[in-house]
Amino acid sequence: MAGMKLLLLTLYEYSPLFHIVVVSLCFLLTAAIVLGWFGFDVPVMLLSSDETEPVTPTPERPMVQETNPFSLALGSGPASVSDGVSLKLGCLGPCVLSCFWGCEVSALQRALHNHQQNLKLTCPQHFLEALHLHFHYHQMFRISRGDEHECHTCIPHDQSITDFGPLPRKHYPLVAVLTLAETEARNLYNIVASVIVIHIPDDIYRLSARILFQYLLTSQGDVHELKPLFMSAETSGPPDLERSCQPEETQMEGDPLREETDWSEHIGRNCVVCQNAAVNRVLLPCRHACVCDSCMLHFQHCPICRAFVMESFALRATRT
Repeated sequence: MAGMKLLLLTLYEYSPLFHIVVVSLCFLLTAAIVLGWFGFDVPVMLLSSDETEPVTPTPERPMVQETNPFSLALGSGPASVSDGVSLKLGCLGPCVLSCFWGCEVSALQRALHNHQQNLKLTCPQHFLEALHLHFHYHQMFRISRGDEHECHTCIPHDQSITDFGPLPRKHYPLVAVLTLAETEARNLYNIVASVIVIHIPDDIYRLSARILFQYLLTSQGDVHELKPLFMSAETSGPPDLERSCQPEETQMEGDPLREETDWSEHIGRNCVVCQNAAVNRVLLPCRHACVCDSCMLHFQHCPICRAFVMESFALRATRT
């Protein structure tokens, strides 16, 4: 005992490393206690075994799976107001593509609002009546059922339209509307129309062509905005609905999932936290799909962007 005291005394008097180690250890322990007291995330190595349960579980948003019979992506080749744009389409049944060049922003928003007010927009004629000529040019294509189709739409040169005015604009460059061509087919799917707002570069605003918004209209009068999920590069998850040209299963707000999606069975085992379990949670509002069910219980901030997690939903139903 006396020898131990002599050793500690010698280290205390002659070794500056002893001071550094003691001060650092005290600082780490104090910081862990303070952070844990105020509810901040504490490194797992500093947590005790009785602190594994979350203090406040993240609410889960109920979702419903629906089959989206439409898909649209930008085609190959350049896109401009003068030369037009190519669109790649995929449909589960015969459908109609209606292209509205220079559609007024307010007219489109009124049309979507009318759909929610029980004035259903289910066919091209309904959209023509709802927009009420508040567009520069209209073009229509009939698409057969099957694999990918590519259509080229453009404004006739005799209309001499080279731009859609200065910013902020009152007209969308292009609004593409997909509807089912057969009345019987509209009873097979809950989604009856897809409205895609596309930016096309012109003489004033030369930003490259891209999809700005995509809305799904249901037979019950609901309007859902389709948004992409953000996944890690090594995750083999669902295709990006804005780029894919094949119709996909779509998850929307509503009742709990009715069944699992086909792609959910192929999600890789690459949770960004444990690096072991499959990614199965989408965090809201940042829409990062990056954690498994178990790791979700221990986080209130997104591991990718550190945004506060308000809600989450599962990519696939949990088996019990």
